[in-house]
Amino acid sequence: MKGDAGHLEREVKLGVWPGFRLPDLDGVLEGIEGSPAPDQRLDALYFDTPDLRLARSGITFRHRSPEGWTLKLPQDDGDADILARHELTVAGDERAVPAELASLVTAWVRTSSLAPVARLHTLRRRVLLSDGNGAVVGEVADDEVSVLHGRRLALRFREVEVELAADAPEELLERVVTRLRAAGAGAVDPVPKVTRALGPKAFEPPELAERHADVAGTAASVIHQALRASVRRLLDHDLAVRLGGVEGVHQARVATRRMRSDLRTFRPLLDEGWANGLRVELGWLAGALGEVRDADVLLERLGSAAARLRPVDAEAAGVVLARLEVERTHARGRLLRVLDAPRYLQLLDQLVDAVSGPSTDGPSPRWLLPEADVPAVTVLPTLVQRPWKHLREAVQAAGPDAGDEQLHEVRIKAKRCRYAAEAAAPAVGKPARRLADVVAGVQEVLGDHHDAVVAEAWLRSAAQELDPAGALVAGQLIAVQRAAAEASRDAWPAAWRKADEGKLRAWLTT
Repeated sequence: MKGDAGHLEREVKLGVWPGFRLPDLDGVLEGIEGSPAPDQRLDALYFDTPDLRLARSGITFRHRSPEGWTLKLPQDDGDADILARHELTVAGDERAVPAELASLVTAWVRTSSLAPVARLHTLRRRVLLSDGNGAVVGEVADDEVSVLHGRRLALRFREVEVELAADAPEELLERVVTRLRAAGAGAVDPVPKVTRALGPKAFEPPELAERHADVAGTAASVIHQALRASVRRLLDHDLAVRLGGVEGVHQARVATRRMRSDLRTFRPLLDEGWANGLRVELGWLAGALGEVRDADVLLERLGSAAARLRPVDAEAAGVVLARLEVERTHARGRLLRVLDAPRYLQLLDQLVDAVSGPSTDGPSPRWLLPEADVPAVTVLPTLVQRPWKHLREAVQAAGPDAGDEQLHEVRIKAKRCRYAAEAAAPAVGKPARRLADVVAGVQEVLGDHHDAVVAEAWLRSAAQELDPAGALVAGQLIAVQRAAAEASRDAWPAAWRKADEGKLRAWLTT
């Protein structure tokens, strides 16, 4: 693979008619020279699931001779005309799909399978664009594409691609496209070749495509929409987790936690066996994500504190952080094994199957009880009342001299209350959003307290195996974490008083 990150491909495609000829591109921009390059004959075999989940999501997975395997993942470039894709390549022949690329599309494939869906032969005529120093800054390719079904020619089309290097002049793309259009090329069309080759089915919406439906109807529609959003969040960040992204782990963990919280909040309206079984599986996944996320939080927190130490302590601080890096590496290895396990694939299938049906204007899924088919505004306040009540009880039990575990329990209850209010917000509106916002303030300040307490505990444990210099630095870092914990302890009552204002919870059923 071309490194863990691969590279970003940015290109513009234009349809052309059979008689089109590439114009002279010399001087398309001052200092740019266009020179013909040898023609290429490319043979590409594309892989997808039987229902074309990859193509429908803008993903290309192919083997092309002589390059080998390529996986192209769509990126949001902010320009609808530019086809921006994260590209990763692996050497090999077409008889064996490389596991390192196949794993990256797990969220789409799950328990389905990858198989050949199209073979494309392409005659590519190229013009290289070079700057005044002779460096190639772009390529214009005139592609004549033949789509084969077996040995039968099923379709033939032609298109021109403009691909620029990352350091190409900013205005070069617009100038090249303008000249191509003047020569008779059609409008910009960002559709990948294989999508066009596969036909109408490949143009269908992707799984769990975002819907702009009115969810302020029944409780069933609101619950369905809340779970659907979390499933999308989990699927959207599976790839980032596999590529090692810190934010991806965070977002996937939030998705699993939110789903577990929603299943608890809406329990009276859900099939009990289905909801309980799903919460168990989500808890298993959240545990694996949590190990890595907790290490990430510790690394960020302790790294920031270590950066403020005196230079004389920098080396010892590096040893302390390196120890934590090793723990994070081991936790990530365990997480990747979880993500490749059949149990995880089956969980994703279960989640997608549960929320892929109608949400507002069709029959409710089987996991929703008939009692959910009532106006959301009449039942959701009652359901949110329960996590609010549990939060108040936790605060009262904590008292003014609360211990660390009691404050941690308040934080957990605040998080559940916030998630419940956010899930109800589409139906209830501003009152639910305001409650969610102020409760999030309680969660945030107590979250910082919990992180400081966990950091101190980790440092104390690690210090037992460090040399004197490392133990000294650990002691300094412990003092920083203890001060942060005390600051959060002093701040949280004010955050709670703000959340406990009567007008904020007037919409709840008492």
